Amino acid sequence: MSENSNQLHLIQHQTNTSEANKPHHVPKSKERIYIASVNWNNEAILRSHWSRALLDLSSKLGPENIFISIYESGSYDNTKGALRELDWELERLRIPRNVTLSPVTHEDEITAPARGEGWVKTVGGGKQLRRVPYLARVRNLGLLPLYDLARQGITFDKILFLNDVVFTPSDVFELLDTNNGEYGAACSLDFSKPPTYYDTFALRDIKGHEAVMQTWPFFRTAESRHAMKNLSPVPVASCWNGMVAMPASPFLAKSPLRFRGIPDSLADYHLEGSECCLIHADNPLSKEKGVYLNPRVRVGYNGPGYTAVNPITNWLTAKSILQGLWINRLRRWSITSWIKEEVVRRRVDSWKALSHKNEEPGQFCIINEMQVLRRYGWAHHMEFQ
Repeated sequence: MSENSNQLHLIQHQTNTSEANKPHHVPKSKERIYIASVNWNNEAILRSHWSRALLDLSSKLGPENIFISIYESGSYDNTKGALRELDWELERLRIPRNVTLSPVTHEDEITAPARGEGWVKTVGGGKQLRRVPYLARVRNLGLLPLYDLARQGITFDKILFLNDVVFTPSDVFELLDTNNGEYGAACSLDFSKPPTYYDTFALRDIKGHEAVMQTWPFFRTAESRHAMKNLSPVPVASCWNGMVAMPASPFLAKSPLRFRGIPDSLADYHLEGSECCLIHADNPLSKEKGVYLNPRVRVGYNGPGYTAVNPITNWLTAKSILQGLWINRLRRWSITSWIKEEVVRRRVDSWKALSHKNEEPGQFCIINEMQVLRRYGWAHHMEFQ
């Protein structure tokens, strides 16, 4: 009990210190930022929070230091209308930008002829469109202006990837300054229904394991877990979690970094991996500079979610700390990641045995699932289980 009490006092002290030092009203270093966002059926949060926050961020960073790329992909609600209004406001502020409103819907995508990569075979002999390669393609479309600008000699230091989350400019500045600005990637922590975090598909601890629990302190591996307890930048193998900053240089290299899915031939084994995890497996700066989850930057997929994890007082209460420490310990003792990971390993090994060309550097991203696109979202495809 005394050990838990000591940990409680230490963690509360770290929380108090962290939150007291959190307010950021300007970025610490002047960098040029390319802001990329993909949008689909998110009119509500655009109008309630996101557009206003982006305008505020743009004003604080300054039009000379940013470029905003927004790609909307065939929404069924009035996301296009909300983005047109945002575009007018960005024009008024003279913010350099590209806003693409695509008429191509999910329905169009899934009924198109099944050509090329990104389709999975069904038992009946047909094909269905895989979700992850589609998302990777859309994210890459949002980066096209980056390449056009580079050809004109206009470059950027960092890329800020923004999901449809509630955030503030201070959150962005804190994220950009993660580990004193030295990282292969830096991510926020995202919440839809606190206290559980949201993006389980992309987050892996420093040893490539999934989180052992969806509440604080989240992680199985000691190095990641201890950093989370200290509210320090958490070393991880992969993260996305709402908001991500990455150096722009790998995306403009000779062999440029791109979003992707795992090969269709590997997905045929009823496997899938997030494009937002695989990007870190492919990024040469991940090993060189590290990938970090910043627990001081917490975003939400709705207003109440954001408020709950960014209270005026401490984010972590004494009760949540003590519960988290005990539950984490019990789960690490009683739940092994080996069984789930072994299923994936065996299937990947079977795929590798088919050809010496079959290699997947992002094996830690892969899970025993198949995800296919649907008209109003996506679904688990069960035929291969």
